[in-house]
Amino acid sequence: MRSLNIGATGMLAQQMNVDVISNNIANMTTTGFKRQRIEFQDLMYQNMTRPGATSSSADTIVPSGLQIGLGVKPATTYRIHTQGTVNLTDSELDLAIDGQGFFQIELPNGDAAYTRSGSFQLNQDGEIVTSQGYRVEPGITIPDDAVNLEVNAEGQVFISLRGQAEMQNVGQLELVNFINPAGLEAIGDTMFAETEASGDPMAGNPGEENMGTILQGALEQSNVDVVKEITNMITAQRAYEMNSQVISTSDEMMGTITQLR
Repeated sequence: MRSLNIGATGMLAQQMNVDVISNNIANMTTTGFKRQRIEFQDLMYQNMTRPGATSSSADTIVPSGLQIGLGVKPATTYRIHTQGTVNLTDSELDLAIDGQGFFQIELPNGDAAYTRSGSFQLNQDGEIVTSQGYRVEPGITIPDDAVNLEVNAEGQVFISLRGQAEMQNVGQLELVNFINPAGLEAIGDTMFAETEASGDPMAGNPGEENMGTILQGALEQSNVDVVKEITNMITAQRAYEMNSQVISTSDEMMGTITQLR
């Protein structure tokens, strides 16, 4: 009976839907996190009568045919790169991106990664790094005797030294953008890696075309809408229950047929 397998595909699909929603909710307070949405596609169809086929009895064209679908399958998890809420922290190395773009990070193996999480610190060499110790590109070093650090909206980094009133420019932060950010591969630690689907990284200074600006002393929060996620979870739960009912009903029908035999 086809309906047993069809109901099973529906239950498996909704289980994966709940997994995606659960991950969104779990990261509702993760800095720079971007929520995901799962999309589904129908499976193949069994053609009992093909649309447009010729009727054998009257030699006419069948207008719609008879096709039986065989279930559903997960197609993709689409990451939604909308702007998250910006919260003020007053920490001079907390940087938020207002608009498009990513910070570029150098991984220990030399590969590049990209993130929206701007919770940065200084390492033992005075370099600006992530909380995992990965260097922010391009590398900017802050002198030991710096007493004040300012980052303007265009990503220019200024410091003042002890005993000096005038601010000095010690570097320029860059942002990287992609033609298809949804094609980036999530690699953990709120970081992404480029893929063929994302396109090549396009670097530029904050405030330039297709690049956001920098907000110092602030962090971009997750773009997860908790109310929407809970609503989606209730919908997925109901869909799971209905597919389970399909299996139960099919089993009862098979039981009835067995008794008749």
